[in-house]
Amino acid sequence: MQQLIILGTGGNCIDILDTVNEINARTPTFECIGFLDDNESTWGTECHGIEVLGNLESAQNYPKAYFVNGIGSPFNFWKKEAIIRKTGLSIDRFATIVHPSAQVSQMSSLGRGTVILQNVVVASNVRIGHHVIILPNSVISHDDVIGDYTAITGGVCISGGVTVGKLCYIGTNSAVIGNTTIGERSLVGMGSNVLSAVPANSVVAGNPARFIRHTISEA
Repeated sequence: MQQLIILGTGGNCIDILDTVNEINARTPTFECIGFLDDNESTWGTECHGIEVLGNLESAQNYPKAYFVNGIGSPFNFWKKEAIIRKTGLSIDRFATIVHPSAQVSQMSSLGRGTVILQNVVVASNVRIGHHVIILPNSVISHDDVIGDYTAITGGVCISGGVTVGKLCYIGTNSAVIGNTTIGERSLVGMGSNVLSAVPANSVVAGNPARFIRHTISEA
């Protein structure tokens, strides 16, 4: 059993723990030994029987463990790279987690630290970067490229040949037309239909999706 620590204690982090439990129910693989969170009030408490061990920088205290990140929301998605960097960990210290109900083509590749949750479909020739999270019931079609640190939320459908840049957030039940591009650090609002390219650092929403404002980018 490989020791595993989850970064964060929010909803996605609990979903990751649930996924780990489902993996272990089939083939014992991970021993989740704790969470790390910068919220001091959580230290020493438990989430579903797993202790919050300390802050993100304390990852260095666990040299035998692998890690996976669950931190990220529409309010801080563009900070995800900086958040993970606080651990001081190299990319090889991160585990890739795939729920047993997900279908991932053997022709596709997943980066380190990436999480695939329930009933996700990843079709052929897809390239998914490091530290990507894909929430339940989303479809990533053939020949898509998903950049590092991006979040694909529940029920998203990305058509074939789409490139999504790093540090993006694709909102619940949105759809993206094929052979287009979503620039890095962009947010697609929930329920949106993206029918044309989205420039970097943009928030778009609606049917069809229209530019709303630039992404908040301050540290």
